[in-house]
Amino acid sequence: MRTTTLLKVAALTGMLALTGCASKIAQPNQYSGFLKDYSNLKETTTASGKSELRWVDPHYNPSNYDNIVYNPVIYYPVPKPNTQIGQQVLDGIRNYTNQQLKQAISERKPLAMTVGPRSLIFRGAITAVNSSKEGLQFYEVIPVAMIVAGTQAATGHRTMDTNLYFEAELIDAKTNKPVIKVVRKGEGKTLSNESTPMTIDTLKQVIDDMAVDAVKFNPNQK
Repeated sequence: MRTTTLLKVAALTGMLALTGCASKIAQPNQYSGFLKDYSNLKETTTASGKSELRWVDPHYNPSNYDNIVYNPVIYYPVPKPNTQIGQQVLDGIRNYTNQQLKQAISERKPLAMTVGPRSLIFRGAITAVNSSKEGLQFYEVIPVAMIVAGTQAATGHRTMDTNLYFEAELIDAKTNKPVIKVVRKGEGKTLSNESTPMTIDTLKQVIDDMAVDAVKFNPNQK
């Protein structure tokens, strides 16, 4: 009888863990600290139909700005490559992210090399996830940017879920204060098992979706 009860408790714990993992948005314990303040973020649906956390200054007016100074996306903090995701793949993911986002942002405003009084400053990072939940084994592919969550213990499947976490903000150059902040969690392709190496293609669609949403971003959307 006790064994049956313990099995039920274990199954329930596993289900709760899976529910937490299945969240479409980043949770507070997954914020990296790249942004100074996360308190005013609210969940919203993007143009591509994805969920993200976002804050827009209620006084933000795009016509107040002539250009955007693009700071390349970084890893925050610097990741360590391993057997599942090597340095070449890490570099490729970051480079592809910069390629797509820089192009997308340039479609909104001209890009500038130097900051002026009517400039917006873009800064973004592929960020960290430092959480593990009882009943669901997490394999940290690297200390930042992506996690591969193994669901075999809880569900009997050997597939691995992949995610990319991203944080960014646009800063008013004159006031040095953010006018837009975004925290995003994107779900990549499923890997067949924990031995399957991750490639750029694993997370390519996640990055493409972010670029689409940057182009189609509506500051008045609630």
